[in-house]
Amino acid sequence: MQSILRHLGKIRLRKVKLTKGPFIAPQTYRDLYKPFHKRVNDWVHKNTQWKTFIHSCGSVLALIEDFIEAGFDILNPVQCSASGMEPLELKKRFGGRISFWGGGVDTQRTLPFGTPEEVKKEVRERIEIFGPGGGFIFNAIHNIQARTPLENVQAMFEAVREYGCYPLR
Repeated sequence: MQSILRHLGKIRLRKVKLTKGPFIAPQTYRDLYKPFHKRVNDWVHKNTQWKTFIHSCGSVLALIEDFIEAGFDILNPVQCSASGMEPLELKKRFGGRISFWGGGVDTQRTLPFGTPEEVKKEVRERIEIFGPGGGFIFNAIHNIQARTPLENVQAMFEAVREYGCYPLR
């Protein structure tokens, strides 16, 4: 295991994503990736105080339980715009067992094409859904795209400042 950790900078754990469903069948993940993920996560948790996260964009609802069983502490991003990735359902089913890093505002629709008011509204709604009880690290769903209006980016930060501090308002 220590030799694996020495080479982690060279290892790229595969993303398993698409917007309509996972890139690979859940059973394929369980057979090919989950045992390795579990072994690495178990070692990290036993030998460090670190938290582990999996970066897996898209509709990964069918895999989240497996990610938790594999020992991941954090899911990033949380692509609420993908099929089945409804914020309320995610928090209800998995909140308290995995932290959500992302999902704060849609970077494909609301942030680039909405109004500042729509951005603030979505940010507030996502904080109200994911925030209670902890386990939410605010971030946009994914990278902010080129040509996103600066007013919308500013509105996102203003909403986080206003609604995203514990205790939640």
